[in-house]
Amino acid sequence: MKILKKAILPLGFKASGISCGIKKSGKPDLALFFSEIPAKAACVFTTNSILAAPVVLSKDYLRISDSFQAIIANSANANCFTAKQGLKDARETSQALAVALGLRKENILVASTGIIGKRLQIDKIKSGIPELVKKLSSGGAHEAEKAILTTDTFVKEVSVRLNIDSKSIIICGVAKGAGMIAPNMATLLSFIFTDANVSRQALNQALKAAVKDSFNCITVDGCMSTNDSVMLLANGASKSALISKGKNLDLFIQGLTIVCLELAKMIVKDAEGASKFIKIKVASARNYAEAKTVALNIANSSLFKTAVYGQNPNFGRIAAAAGSGGIKVKEEDLKVKVSSLKKKDIDVEVALNQGKASATVYTSDLTPEYIKINAEYN
Repeated sequence: MKILKKAILPLGFKASGISCGIKKSGKPDLALFFSEIPAKAACVFTTNSILAAPVVLSKDYLRISDSFQAIIANSANANCFTAKQGLKDARETSQALAVALGLRKENILVASTGIIGKRLQIDKIKSGIPELVKKLSSGGAHEAEKAILTTDTFVKEVSVRLNIDSKSIIICGVAKGAGMIAPNMATLLSFIFTDANVSRQALNQALKAAVKDSFNCITVDGCMSTNDSVMLLANGASKSALISKGKNLDLFIQGLTIVCLELAKMIVKDAEGASKFIKIKVASARNYAEAKTVALNIANSSLFKTAVYGQNPNFGRIAAAAGSGGIKVKEEDLKVKVSSLKKKDIDVEVALNQGKASATVYTSDLTPEYIKINAEYN
């Protein structure tokens, strides 16, 4: 298995990105990912009860369609809290793209990211679709990535190459996200593509497993988004053996998890205003759920995060956070170890001495710059 720190689209996939005028800056704001042949899809969405229109629409399409060939995503507008009009605009987006590509609208997944509460500029999107389709290329992933960024400072991309029964396959992932990051899920969009031949059941199983220890183990500010979407397309173009169970599925899950975790870490490293990347491992818990809860209690503690920013070794804040959230933690059993706060990457190890389970989450420090970015965001 080989990890590549760049986006290499698998066989049969193309991408493009353009500026259609949603961003006042003129920067790219509309992205398209396309499979030349029908692909199976697996998706994980936010668990927020307020759902953006593209999430609602994509969920509907997943219920009625068995194959997908395109993902269209815009930045600078979340198309959320826009009532029935928002859903109509999302549907019009898929319909316009379907006409341009010669597909059914139900073969297209839709995603948006940006400010909540403003109507989507659907006319600009529809006007940009012909150029978006014309620019599709096997090397277009980087342009597509730039078009989904909001407060991000860099693109997030990674690919894994592995062999399934002597056939080489690629799993390629791109993502955006820097703020409003919390598990289940974070304010992120991630699009993942593979030319592996995977059964639909196995694809869903693999994505669920990969997201569990990656995108659902990061937090920047504890704020859950309305638009989070991780979308995985598998088109089978490599003509590899069908992956449905056994060692081949285990290997595929391993590769997919690497892609998801690398992207998740990049999101935390690009956290709004952050100066530190923090890894928190809680060990010797009664079970995984309790270990993760304690880890997230620490990761979401503003007092802990500001202490890290100030390089202030006030570890009482870790102890206080560990004991919050309903998990019983005994003071005499609690052990805390923290690496030097002067470094950019910080390791926090917490032992509960209650069992054998452990969990790891990733977070950032909380800085004045985070406040400035979000106070001015519009």
